[in-house]
Amino acid sequence: MSQIRVTNLGKAYKRYPSRGARLLEWFVPGGRPRHQAHWVMRGVSFNVAPGEAVGIIGNNGAGKSTLLKIITGTTQASEGSVEVTGRIAALLELGMGFHPDFTGRQNVFMAGQLLGHSVATLQQHFAEIEAFAEIGDYIDQPVRTYSSGMQVRLAFSVATAIRPDILIVDEALSVGDAYFQHKSFARIRQFRDQGTTLLFVSHSPGAVKTLCNRAILLDQGIMARDGAPDEVLDYYNAVIARLESEQQIRELEAGSGKNSIRSGNQAAVIEAVEMLSGDQSSRAVQVGDPVRFQVDIAVNEDLDELTVGLLIRDRLGNDVFGTNTWHLGTSRQQLRVNEHCRVEFQTPALNLGVGNYSVSFALHSGDAHVANNYDWWNRALVFQVVPGSGCRAIGAAYLPILSHWSGI
Repeated sequence: MSQIRVTNLGKAYKRYPSRGARLLEWFVPGGRPRHQAHWVMRGVSFNVAPGEAVGIIGNNGAGKSTLLKIITGTTQASEGSVEVTGRIAALLELGMGFHPDFTGRQNVFMAGQLLGHSVATLQQHFAEIEAFAEIGDYIDQPVRTYSSGMQVRLAFSVATAIRPDILIVDEALSVGDAYFQHKSFARIRQFRDQGTTLLFVSHSPGAVKTLCNRAILLDQGIMARDGAPDEVLDYYNAVIARLESEQQIRELEAGSGKNSIRSGNQAAVIEAVEMLSGDQSSRAVQVGDPVRFQVDIAVNEDLDELTVGLLIRDRLGNDVFGTNTWHLGTSRQQLRVNEHCRVEFQTPALNLGVGNYSVSFALHSGDAHVANNYDWWNRALVFQVVPGSGCRAIGAAYLPILSHWSGI
């Protein structure tokens, strides 16, 4: 049974050409509508099962916050429906539920009651809330004297003082310091492992991959993707690049059976990629083997500069290593139309841990593919690292290491 069921959800705001048109519509209720409906979200449908962790991603203005506000009941939908089973704890906006002139202590009880907790329950858990927030004597000072990070500390502590059935977090943790973010993510993971359903909005790919087992991409108010976090985030990268330059997004089926996203304006294109061990093409190497990655390129327009990059990811889609010719100081200058060239990345020892990996390649100008993206080929090839002659180890990296004993 779904804990959250969203069906054909849409939200529209009224847009009036003038103040007079607004007044006429108010005072002449039987007349013709004098506004235009501005849809910020439409046709969104999905189910979330109990205990599932779902990341909501998308550009600013994509409808992420609107979606969460409708689910929590703070905003009404224009069409569609939301069915929720269980108690919700939500952290939607900085300071939401806090009064700036009340002390932190008073706001704990006020915000806690808005979440449905009794005064007796809040008194029972107050010491835990205060200890987790770690704001010291400021607990008895007005909230208007708090920094944004202190407000997040207290708001998160109140929202998570008692494990909810559903936890909704909307980017608020991004303003907290690194220490509290780490502490908060640990609590979120604890709740998730205990069966709490999680809806998490973030612009951090690492946070979404770490906390969530599913991701939903909203683009201009429409649900563009719903699937595994690494695949949805790959498509999101293509959406970001699309905003910078006109391009096509092509989905190709990679050898691994997963969707491979390719995007770019085709000013230069990748014709072929290869992984070599010695002089032989290879897709399985031992830990520490020397390898080379070759990229064959065709130039379709005159270019002042061309950067080639590669990115290695593990089987979960987490970034392991990436660099490009810009950072290596070897980018090409002044390329001409119809020119063909090859770039080769060499590593004397591929010190990756045992497992499966993918390699993505990009052609662009400057230091990043977001601007002037010519060709970005995600998961262009997949390879496997098998054990070598060294000691057994776990993890994504294999570090040369020795150990010895001595008396103390």
